Amino acid sequence: MNTNQNPTPENLRDIGLKATGPRMKILDFFHQNSGTHFSAEDVFMALAKEDQEIGLATVYRVLTQFEQAGLLLRSHFESSKGDSRAIYELNEGQHHDHLICLDCGHVEEFVDEAIEKRQRDIAKNLGFKLQEHALAMYGHCQKKNCRNKQK
Repeated sequence: MNTNQNPTPENLRDIGLKATGPRMKILDFFHQNSGTHFSAEDVFMALAKEDQEIGLATVYRVLTQFEQAGLLLRSHFESSKGDSRAIYELNEGQHHDHLICLDCGHVEEFVDEAIEKRQRDIAKNLGFKLQEHALAMYGHCQKKNCRNKQK
């Protein structure tokens, strides 16, 4: 599926999923918010604000189906409170890493070829052929507009 265009029912059928209303609404939500990360609760709340009557259990089920189909990527990010939750983003086909604010949960994506090379070198030196990896770095926002900036 081309992630740069609005999803169609045929796109879902092509990957073996029935194009139900909730699936189309959730997929459209991710396309409209490309490059952003959402928990299942975030998706549920955003759709509820748009008067979409999709239950939280349905949102969880659809997100899992979309992850299994390769439409979404799932990551688990920690918070300074010690909790962890799954965060989903549209799979746009490009590898990137994440920097997460421990205060507000904001996620910044980045690509750094020096880091990528170093990770490949480490794997090779330890006798591994790197297939995939995920790097998540945690810190405190230094931006003035951080929602939960530490005082």
